[in-house]
Amino acid sequence: MQLITLVSCIAAVVFQLAIPSVCATAVIPPYVYDYAPLVWLHSEDPYRPSDLQAQLDNTTPEVNWQPIQGAPSPVTLDNLDQLNHLGNTSVYLTSHKGIATRPQPAWLRGVTPDAQGRAGNIIACAIVVVDHGEGNVDAFYFYFYAYNKGDKVLGLEFGDHIGDWEHNMVRFANGAPQALWYSQHASGQAFTYQAVEKQGKRPLSYSGNGTHANYAIAGQHDHTIPGINLPTGFLLDYTDRGVLWDPTLNAWAYTYDVGTKVFTPSSPEIPVAWLDFNGQWGDDQPPGEPSIFGEAEYVAGPNGPKFKVLNRSLVCPSTPCIVLPFKIWAA
Repeated sequence: MQLITLVSCIAAVVFQLAIPSVCATAVIPPYVYDYAPLVWLHSEDPYRPSDLQAQLDNTTPEVNWQPIQGAPSPVTLDNLDQLNHLGNTSVYLTSHKGIATRPQPAWLRGVTPDAQGRAGNIIACAIVVVDHGEGNVDAFYFYFYAYNKGDKVLGLEFGDHIGDWEHNMVRFANGAPQALWYSQHASGQAFTYQAVEKQGKRPLSYSGNGTHANYAIAGQHDHTIPGINLPTGFLLDYTDRGVLWDPTLNAWAYTYDVGTKVFTPSSPEIPVAWLDFNGQWGDDQPPGEPSIFGEAEYVAGPNGPKFKVLNRSLVCPSTPCIVLPFKIWAA
């Protein structure tokens, strides 16, 4: 599909034909890459950045734990949005062997970045640029992992799920970075650009061991209270300088028009339909899954980037929004 699209776009230009809408491309400002975050993956985290297509190859779209009749075969990043008409938000990309399979399938563990920060040849990041006009631009950096290993509380583990989307967002004014958002579970934290640790001029993000929540510093983080990063508590994430990942080396880039809600790729061979998928990127919560105080070990997979409040008036996706100006350095 990608090759056919590319050939048709080239032919339209060469023979001066009407250019199909699928050939539209976006211009990504250079500063989006110049100030893109670098991610420190935890040294002991076995769940590394994962390939988007591999997630589709190892799952079956289901609704209520039943395979969807009439689903495209194979499911690809070019046709994933077709599932919106076959179940919409009730669609789950259900793993072939199930979330509780032991030993776990190798594909859940992703790819460890090399010394240059590249995780092989996979696509595990989507850069989405939102231009609000008058020089105000938000650049989202979405990171994908095939598996999320939850936290332990009193020896019990909660919140494991297949498929994991996390992100940073950098807000720019006339090409200069102003502030960053770090996604953390159901909430997150915002900081001024000046406050965060950087490598050169690129901000650093520390990924939680197993959970992949993003933090501005290394160490121990309690997220019992959403958006409040305390050094200790009941729900703890752990970050360190394990393996450095440069997500831009494993990324596709797009713009997003908040008026039309249209994603436009930076190159015609880049698939875009997957960004319009309304379903979930993992299994549904298993039937009869036991829970304690409403929390279960295995929970449903997440939805994708389009649901992460791309049209933001504030740096945070919700209010109140506190952008911390504190100088923060790695432990």
